[in-house]
Amino acid sequence: MRRLGARSRPLAAAGALLAGALIGGCDRAEQATAKSPPPGVAVTVADVVTRDVPVQIRAIGNVQALATVSVLSMVNGEVLKVHFEEGQEVAAGGMLFTIDPRQLQAQLLQAQATLAQHEAMIKQAEANLAKDSAELANAKVEEGRYKKLVDGGFVAREQYDQIRTKELTLTATIDADRASVETAKALVRADEAAIENVKVQLSYTQIRAPVGGRTGNLLLHQGNVVKANDVGNPMVVINRIHPIYVAFSVPEAELAEIKRYRAAGDLPVEAEVDGVPGGVVRGKLTFVNNTVDPSTGTIQLKATFENNENALWPGQFVNVVLTLTRQPGALLVPSPAVQNGQQGQFVYVVKPDLTVEARPVVSGVIQGRDVVITSGLRAGERVVTDGQLRLVPGARVDIKPATPPPARKDA
Repeated sequence: MRRLGARSRPLAAAGALLAGALIGGCDRAEQATAKSPPPGVAVTVADVVTRDVPVQIRAIGNVQALATVSVLSMVNGEVLKVHFEEGQEVAAGGMLFTIDPRQLQAQLLQAQATLAQHEAMIKQAEANLAKDSAELANAKVEEGRYKKLVDGGFVAREQYDQIRTKELTLTATIDADRASVETAKALVRADEAAIENVKVQLSYTQIRAPVGGRTGNLLLHQGNVVKANDVGNPMVVINRIHPIYVAFSVPEAELAEIKRYRAAGDLPVEAEVDGVPGGVVRGKLTFVNNTVDPSTGTIQLKATFENNENALWPGQFVNVVLTLTRQPGALLVPSPAVQNGQQGQFVYVVKPDLTVEARPVVSGVIQGRDVVITSGLRAGERVVTDGQLRLVPGARVDIKPATPPPARKDA
């Protein structure tokens, strides 16, 4: 066997020291690893807070005009003039159309002339009646005088009979005069009715807005000929939009609460609309239908909005929020914190030692990005809002900063 020389001994000693150092370093690393805990699951958390929250019902609503009027012509004729532009706001009583009145004006003149003739007939009949009445009065006086003379034997009976016959003739003539007067008066009344009818027809040649509102498409232009009462072919349609309705339906199960809170006062309603400050317009509940729709199990409600800014438009669909009351001191957590499990809803509660506990909860109404918790939590506790998929009860967590929610488009 070959022996190591003196020069090889220092190299062997150095190798032994290096090996010992490596072994010692590994032992210390293993000890350090055994003492430090494993890294926690990265999660975001939020505090359980208390706040007064409104009790609300949300639905999809349809905007409806307060009144919709289809404007028709009541007379036949040509459209002489249109006094508005389509899409324009018009006031109640404002002029819309003028129909050619010339034919009706001619009828009015003819009826007035006939009336004048019949009024002249009345005057003539009344004059005849007055004349015959005066003659009859004289005849009666003369008949009385002759009767005394006949009774005294001073005149012949034949003279008395002539006077008596004249009296009877005048009486019959007066009766005829009275009948002529009444006939002429009846004709005058008929003429006056005819004139009033023509005047009414003539007033229809000026078509005015029956309600204030916004006009739609102009369906008949100047020069067109219209028919009277042409139902199905309106000249223009007017929608009254100040104020305006939003109709929406809610489940019949909500009806009892709605009636209870409505009995205490007006219930506010908000409609979410883009392009207005705050993104909502405010009104109040004004109508609850008198029947539940059996096919859907819902009941129709209507809210009235002043709509001064024209934010709501007939036919538009909007999100509606009906506020019934306010719930004081409610517990709220972000909606993502609430999980669904086999045993129901639960949240992960972060304990002071940064481990988590799965806590059963009962949730209530949703308030924006938060949900009301009616049972299972206390104010001030912390719950996990992100990272639950990697958690089990008792797991350690590493809390990371929460990502701020995206800004609203209308902010």
